[in-house]
Amino acid sequence: MLIVELGLVILGLSVLARLALRIGIPPIPLYVIAGLAFGDGGLLPLVTTQEFIRIGAEIGLILLLFMLGLEYPARKLIGTLKHAPRSGGLNIALNFTPGFVAGLLMGWAPLPAAFLGGATYVSSSGVAARLIEDLRIGQEERTPIVSTLILEDLAMAMFLPTIGAFLIGGSAAGSLMIAVSAVAIVILLLLFALRAGTGVSRLVFANADEPLLLSILGFGLLIAGIAEVGQVSAAVGALVAGIVISGPAAQNVRPLLSPIRDLFAAIFFAFVGFSIDPGQIPGALPVALLLAGITGATKFVAGWKAAEWAGVPWPRRSIVGATLLARGEFSLAIAGLAVAARVRPNPAPIIATYVVIMALIGPVVARIVSIRVQRAEAD
Repeated sequence: MLIVELGLVILGLSVLARLALRIGIPPIPLYVIAGLAFGDGGLLPLVTTQEFIRIGAEIGLILLLFMLGLEYPARKLIGTLKHAPRSGGLNIALNFTPGFVAGLLMGWAPLPAAFLGGATYVSSSGVAARLIEDLRIGQEERTPIVSTLILEDLAMAMFLPTIGAFLIGGSAAGSLMIAVSAVAIVILLLLFALRAGTGVSRLVFANADEPLLLSILGFGLLIAGIAEVGQVSAAVGALVAGIVISGPAAQNVRPLLSPIRDLFAAIFFAFVGFSIDPGQIPGALPVALLLAGITGATKFVAGWKAAEWAGVPWPRRSIVGATLLARGEFSLAIAGLAVAARVRPNPAPIIATYVVIMALIGPVVARIVSIRVQRAEAD
């Protein structure tokens, strides 16, 4: 039955991919809707493939970010991060605040309100990476997008241990040490990419497709796993691992990895919906819609300003803002932490509904904005 279910899931995703191509939208929203139908509380809950889909989704996110890193030069990234205090601070102020304030206005204590603020703050790295590929976003716009994703993931590396310590009554000093270690690991990986990238690329390079694919895929998974062990997200580790690989190794492995990435990325986006109980959506819909409207605008502004400070020309700044709109994996992780810790009031239903709305709207808005910018430049 596992093989039968898996075959049906992949065939269903293929139909949705064809439909998305036919109507001219990114397939991500359709994959999320499919996940809602297949998950617990959906129309046709899966029985035997849940664990495979969970693991496949994690691999999909790693591959999305790893391949994004393959196309990104380390020196340019480090140069962009010099704007980190300004753009990162603005992003937190504009996007954490609405969720946190909404929680307080509903009469919540600061702790559950902080969960909601964290969920409205962080963009989906997976959605952004896929949109960069699908919409063929240029290298100039990728710079502020990637730097924003790294800054957000670093903020989450500090936020999750800290809020976890408050939940269990742990030591604030211990949480701070975990957060500092996470940031230090990412900095070390970036410095490693800058100084040793050429040597690593030569080490993993092979003239034949099979050993090249296996060595580079293994390297990416290994670095992602080390980052996860070090309290940094596997996605950030995968992104930096991709940045390390350059030259002929990166050029030759892209066509080999692309089909694998597309398969597991589809599973990842379905898993976003799969993780959400559709029965929770109606009651949480009014607050989630309000937050979606507010934080959609504030995230767009944060992306616009990051693009401006990175020197992106005026018309293309809107592409950066629109690409960062969707929320996803980190927001769901925050909701899962709230459920596991039995936080009351429980912010998970609002967060899950909010993620669905942003995961559906974000890619469509990004597509519309990208088309309009291209037409304006053509005229």
